[in-house]
Amino acid sequence: MRMRVTRISAVVFALAAATASADELKPFQASYDWIFHGMTVAVSKVQLEQQAPQKWAYHSKSEPRGIGRLFPERPVQDSTLEITPEGVRPLSYKADDGTSATKRDANLQFDWQNNRITGVNEDAKIDMPIPPDIQDDLSVQIALMVGLMRGHTPEKFSLLSGGELREHHFTREGAETLTTPVGTIPTIVYRDEKQYSPRVTRFWCAPSLGYIPLKVEQKKDKDIEWTMQVQSVQRE
Repeated sequence: MRMRVTRISAVVFALAAATASADELKPFQASYDWIFHGMTVAVSKVQLEQQAPQKWAYHSKSEPRGIGRLFPERPVQDSTLEITPEGVRPLSYKADDGTSATKRDANLQFDWQNNRITGVNEDAKIDMPIPPDIQDDLSVQIALMVGLMRGHTPEKFSLLSGGELREHHFTREGAETLTTPVGTIPTIVYRDEKQYSPRVTRFWCAPSLGYIPLKVEQKKDKDIEWTMQVQSVQRE
């Protein structure tokens, strides 16, 4: 089992008609119960901090609960990024799944001045030009939020999978009001389809909370593989 708070992956969010601007992006903290095949196996916490007017840091950490303690993973991810008029640009990304293995770890640098990505991603050495629409596994969430707050829905982003690029395509599916520990809140449901993958990830995103997701669910065919459900949100 891979505990990865991605695109939550990821980064995720809502009204295409919204007209807020990117400077309304606010620091926040959120925690989620991670439910795997019907059992709560981990608690995941994310935190977005502003380090400078355009520079932000996004952190994710998961700790096991219940039967999840039987698994060795204790994943931690860190992304630094900047907000530009064109959107979000990742600057660096690190991931460690908490085990001695390195096949799920990452250490990437995005050199925008020289237009290069360098480092290691899932044991693959990376040294390539920066492609269009590139994001890392955390910055993609903020890129979606910023795009939606600027009034448009980003159609796709490219993310590294090992040494290859995979496109993620996003579509709006509808609206649903969720009853959660943080209240009964209207959300917009978004669908994420990863290139060459049979899995579909859906995000229930709350416009009133800056498009933070309140629920994330991954399905393969008709089977729900895992769900993340919000337990707390603090937004400055």
